[in-house]
Amino acid sequence: MPARPSRRTLLLAAAVALTTTAATACGGGGGSGAGSAGRTTVRIAYQAIPNADLVVKNQRLLEKALPDVDVKWVKFDSGGDVNTAVIAGAVDLGLAGSSPVTKGLSAPLDIPYKVVWIHDLIGDNEALVARAGIGSVKELAGRKVATPFGSTAHYSLLAALAAAGVEPSAVQTVDLQPQDALAAWKRGDIDAAYVWTPTLSELTKDGKVLVTSRELAGQGKPTADLGVVTNAFAAKHPEVVTAWLKAEDAAVAQARTAPDEAARSIGAELGLPAEEAKRQLSQLVLLSAKEQAGPDYLGTPGAPGRLAANLHDAAVFLKGQKAVDSVPDEAVFGRALAVEELGRAAN
Repeated sequence: MPARPSRRTLLLAAAVALTTTAATACGGGGGSGAGSAGRTTVRIAYQAIPNADLVVKNQRLLEKALPDVDVKWVKFDSGGDVNTAVIAGAVDLGLAGSSPVTKGLSAPLDIPYKVVWIHDLIGDNEALVARAGIGSVKELAGRKVATPFGSTAHYSLLAALAAAGVEPSAVQTVDLQPQDALAAWKRGDIDAAYVWTPTLSELTKDGKVLVTSRELAGQGKPTADLGVVTNAFAAKHPEVVTAWLKAEDAAVAQARTAPDEAARSIGAELGLPAEEAKRQLSQLVLLSAKEQAGPDYLGTPGAPGRLAANLHDAAVFLKGQKAVDSVPDEAVFGRALAVEELGRAAN
């Protein structure tokens, strides 16, 4: 009997199919760092999340800062998909939630990347929504609940069930990306979903919010959208990473001081009116580069911030849910914080 393929092999096979489709949709990808006519290429994974990353994309802040670099933006539906793309060598920088990043830094994935940015602290923009008649998380036992597996929403769903004393096995959890969850909701195929905006806004039109990620953060289960960079790309192209960080920092500043301007860019990327984009933007907590270099977040060289402990705590939780094979030492997460790269941009 042939040997059973490892989970990493299966993920890599899935990644090849996924990234081939993404590259075709984006007009091709090219290898890391190898652009047209010998130009450097950076491939950036992004998601439809109303934060400052979409300002950077829409206003071409990185392209303006690096006119000699080919910048390719590739859209993904979840951090789990971003992980598979990184494993396949299809992206260099990208956005993934804290739960997928925790899994990425744990066995069996052990992805060689590091956290270089906090795109946002997740608040009311991710939530568990149920149909009318379901009044609490406890009442989800025996029901069908959708969420993208491996995402921050999935992590928060498990945390919500644990807090309510509901065994995950008592709930029929289905793996659906946000738009697929919305379609299933409209068909009546699911009873609840844990997703993020803009899909969340559609579900709340006729559903009831049972718990938000902001509330779970208050219970000790915080989540965030993180920026990751592969170790290889960070070592080979530090100037690109610095420029990207400065562009993200500038976009955060704009979101704070000129939210209407930022909202117009976010709305254009998401196909939303600017006022709705502004409302969704307000549900997130955005941090400047200088704030992220503080002890509560990434920290500084020699003094990793509390984000390392948060990721370690998430790994402990995920191990209890059998979502990772083992829990790395907290020092592993500390070494995965790109404090030197962030420090160059924060100064």
